[in-house]
Amino acid sequence: MRVLVLGGRGSVGKVIVEELRTIGHEVTPAGRSAAPGWAQVDVTTSHGMAALRNLAHEHRVVVNATGAEDPGIAAAVAGAILVDISATAEYLDELRRNAPVGTGIVLGAGLVPGLSTIMLTALGGHPGDDLDLAVVLGGGESHGTAAVAWTANLAGRPLYGPPEGQRIMNFRESRRLPGAFGLRRHVRADFPDHLLVGAPRGQSVRTYLATDSRGSTAGLAVVGRFPRLRGLVQHAPHLGGNGWSLTALHRESGRTITARGRGQSRTTGVITAHMAHAAGRLRVDRPVTAADVLTLDEVQRIAGNHIEKRGFQ
Repeated sequence: MRVLVLGGRGSVGKVIVEELRTIGHEVTPAGRSAAPGWAQVDVTTSHGMAALRNLAHEHRVVVNATGAEDPGIAAAVAGAILVDISATAEYLDELRRNAPVGTGIVLGAGLVPGLSTIMLTALGGHPGDDLDLAVVLGGGESHGTAAVAWTANLAGRPLYGPPEGQRIMNFRESRRLPGAFGLRRHVRADFPDHLLVGAPRGQSVRTYLATDSRGSTAGLAVVGRFPRLRGLVQHAPHLGGNGWSLTALHRESGRTITARGRGQSRTTGVITAHMAHAAGRLRVDRPVTAADVLTLDEVQRIAGNHIEKRGFQ
């Protein structure tokens, strides 16, 4: 299978390229500048979008790891399957609503959303149930520029389409939630699983974010109250380690699923590569989530992931 990876030089993109090749696929890495063996595609320009349209016809799957959130990318790759690693709820909702007929799109590949989407789906339950997602990221890991900017830009912004149906601001609400690093305080953050999992199933999904450094998490709460300080997120020292954990909790039953590992960027890239592989194998022809292309058991078999379920019969 031929796969085009946009943003192949980034901290996540280069892992996607490497893992897809390990799986056995023919990969065309693409970046904004030309290089031997690379395609030149800058999706922020009309010339780049034209290049993307031409290349998409030669590939079954296109992975968008650029950080660019332009619905025109989906139109440009019509005929191929788009796998997008965006974590922005509003953008993914727009992709889903405006997808060209017959175009397969995996909405939110990677760790959060992605693995988190699969975990929340695996909790099961009924309409009206409440599900929480506790995300702990390693404060000591050096993330890509786009990922850091994305987190900083949440400050001062309301969540998109929260289940409460009212204005909820990022980083202001907090809860103490369990996880692989023990019980710790998390702040509410606008990751999109409330739209990808909660809304279609009539469940209320709320995502809370922490780092493995309590000081850094407290800093997020401060930035939530004083958004003009968001630059602190982008320029803060890397405190903590490189471990991450996700815990999905079903409030009514007490069921939990916890996943943990090391290296957020690497894990995101590896999981995205396997989602691209699965989407191509399944010949996805409509907007779907990560839970439609991979199961929890399949993710468990991907090297480096430890997943534990509790409270299931």
